[in-house]
Amino acid sequence: MRLKDMSILIGIIGIVLMMVIPIPIVLLDVLLIVNISAALMILLIGMNTQSALEFSIFPAVLLITTLFRLALNVSTTRNILSHGEAGKVVETFGQFVAGGEIAIGFVVFLILVVVQFIVITKGSERVAEVAARFTLDAMPGKQMSIDADLNAGLINEQQARERRQKIEREADFYGAMDGASKFVKGDAIASIIILFINLIGGFVIGMAIHGMDFSESLRTFSVLTIGDGLVSQIPALLISTAAGLIVTRAASEGNLAFDLSSQVLRHPKLLYIVAGTIAMLGIFTPIGPLATLPLAALLVFAGWKMNNSMVKQKQEQEQMVEEQQIEEVRSPESVISLLQVDPIEFEFGYGLIPLADTQQGGDLLDRVIMIRRQCALEMGIVVPVIRIRDNIQLKPNEYVIKIKGNTVTRGELLMNHYLAMSPGFDDDSIIGIETQEPAFGLPALWVDEAMKERAELSGYTVVDPPSVVATHLTEVIKRHSHELVGRQETKALIENVRESYPALVDELIPSILSVGEVQKVLVKLLREKISIRDMVTIFETLADQGSFTKDPDILTEYVRQALSRQITLQYASAQDPLKVITVGPSIEKKIAESVQQSDQGSYLALDPVTSQHIYTKLSEQVSKQAQSGQQPIVLTSPTIRMYLRQLVERTMQDVPVLSYSELEPSVEVQSVGVVNL
Repeated sequence: MRLKDMSILIGIIGIVLMMVIPIPIVLLDVLLIVNISAALMILLIGMNTQSALEFSIFPAVLLITTLFRLALNVSTTRNILSHGEAGKVVETFGQFVAGGEIAIGFVVFLILVVVQFIVITKGSERVAEVAARFTLDAMPGKQMSIDADLNAGLINEQQARERRQKIEREADFYGAMDGASKFVKGDAIASIIILFINLIGGFVIGMAIHGMDFSESLRTFSVLTIGDGLVSQIPALLISTAAGLIVTRAASEGNLAFDLSSQVLRHPKLLYIVAGTIAMLGIFTPIGPLATLPLAALLVFAGWKMNNSMVKQKQEQEQMVEEQQIEEVRSPESVISLLQVDPIEFEFGYGLIPLADTQQGGDLLDRVIMIRRQCALEMGIVVPVIRIRDNIQLKPNEYVIKIKGNTVTRGELLMNHYLAMSPGFDDDSIIGIETQEPAFGLPALWVDEAMKERAELSGYTVVDPPSVVATHLTEVIKRHSHELVGRQETKALIENVRESYPALVDELIPSILSVGEVQKVLVKLLREKISIRDMVTIFETLADQGSFTKDPDILTEYVRQALSRQITLQYASAQDPLKVITVGPSIEKKIAESVQQSDQGSYLALDPVTSQHIYTKLSEQVSKQAQSGQQPIVLTSPTIRMYLRQLVERTMQDVPVLSYSELEPSVEVQSVGVVNL
């Protein structure tokens, strides 16, 4: 055990021994001075702490100092009753502080006890009790706020862990202070009882044992009792004041001196008003100007100095800001900062500010957090921080969504309205402003509050503007998810898998595939809306097949086949058969014959006439399937799937192209159309 730890233990044992072993007078004087010094030190620490947690050991210190003070009371009481003396410190406090008058000493002692017991201790106890209760009540909300910041990417795991620990420490501290305040209250009561014990017991013992007469016994033991009470109560008052300072400065930004100067003394005009009031009090009342005018002059001088200081400080700040702006313009780093491009941006006109303003009831930030969680669960990607800001160049009700600085879509909202989407038939009684649902392009109406209930009864799907934005933003992220996964993001995903499957990652990267090659496979999966959440299966497949080929297209096909259960569940339902558009043998043969090999991999070399013919035939079947209200799905053989996808992806990006190997054997497939040359 370290010497520091041993010293604390020895000190506690020494306090206990003080209660049972007589203490020499000289040593008792030293310990009383130590008690006063410790109390003053604790008070100064309480005044200079910026937060309660900076002195989190205070409840334990409060208990130790209370125990030490009671041990001193026992020692001084023993000396007073047995020897009729308690050292120079007690005698000095009894004679000097009391002014040689017993009555004055009693009054001073009682005032200190009343101030400590009724004013400071009672207030500190109540504040600690309320702070403990409200801290515990606020813990769930603070925890949710930390989780929200973590999910939004505003803080990392380490910062979130530190914030949670701080919340737990705050709850423990105020809970401990709620109990520790009872120590101070009990100490005040014990001091009163000890006072009467010393006074009555000393008076009786002085006459019965020491042979003193009535007046001598009363004078001797009264002085010693008052001195003992004062030398005990003054440190107790200092410590209880420190307790009050600590528990009442929960919202402070600095130490007590800083808070006083920045909050109380930052209004020079108020000092002038106070100075004028005091001056008039001395002039127009019998108090006289001798006592009031010097103080009024001092206040006027302080206000003048403060006003000059504030003006000078403001000028210095303005000059500093101006110099900083000039330096930023001249600095090459200011140009470099302009090169940073946000992965996702959401900009809106001034009419849509209530969406993001929490004071106006906006919950867009909370919805963005849920969008990031939803994309992580559905697509397996970590959506970067979404930059949300207003743009005065947009129309008041317009918003745009940007990916890497480029606008990919835009929309308009009508605040205080609801978007009603038709159930497939129009109801002429529903009156509203015609528009299109921005995420999927469905016909819709903007209806007001009065028409909302009627639209819902007519079968319309009615949503509020924040839900429209959230849906649109979610679909844009899903559609462009492959653009959000670069090498750095892939590296982060790899490290996440490494935590649970280190052997798998070490085998795959970098001995078999590089980070860039893995990233290309993930991008190709996301481009076709295949979730990459099952990274273990993806890595297992890449580890198995990466030794035979480095072609990302072929590796992607192997991964898709390994994810057959996931792909089947994504497009097929348990009740109905999977309705697909199949590709005829003639097209499969033509595409297979047109595949060429090169050093960079394989590619489709199909003549333009045949390509256009295949595209036209496929478009007819896709349109027919879409008109029937069903999701068009193209099914073909595994050998040509990726080439057929390359042929149609530019114009039919949302049409999935599947192969037979990507479907579970148990799924029932129904062909609703065949594409042939």
